[in-house]
Amino acid sequence: MLRAAVHRLRRELGGYQVALADREVAMERLTGLDELSVADVPDQATLAQALLEIAAALGSVSALRPALAEFRRAVELFGVPHYQADDPRRTAAPGGTWAG
Repeated sequence: MLRAAVHRLRRELGGYQVALADREVAMERLTGLDELSVADVPDQATLAQALLEIAAALGSVSALRPALAEFRRAVELFGVPHYQADDPRRTAAPGGTWAG
């Protein structure tokens, strides 16, 4: 399911012709995840970081929202938790990183 979700998001991002500042970041992460999903089972930290970067790059694009949601659901199957923006378990750690 992860590989299919990665392929869908890459395909839809490739077809989305509007300029995006972080398009290359998202494409690089998706390419890396595609390669990783063929070679090995990605670990939770890698998936969580990829989800964060891809969501930050594409999250405001409504045309990509369904594919991004499918990708998020696929990542969650590996045990990466889904946090809501107002989730009290997420607190800012020193240095500006998030702890959950």
